[in-house]
Amino acid sequence: MYIDSQAADLPWRTSSFCNNTSCVEVAATPEFVAVRDSKSPRQLVLVYSKGEWQQFIAGAKNGEFDFE
Repeated sequence: MYIDSQAADLPWRTSSFCNNTSCVEVAATPEFVAVRDSKSPRQLVLVYSKGEWQQFIAGAKNGEFDFE
């Protein structure tokens, strides 16, 4: 799912590890978690349920997305 009209009003955060403009921004709300590309903030915004986001974070912490 994605949104566009509400995206500018969301509480966007960028990782402290980001050192240029090519980063991912995340906005958590009580209803969903939104993700966008920092260099194209007016473009597509992906939206995930809280459960989907928690599963993604758990997978990242467990190394499911690590390159070998």
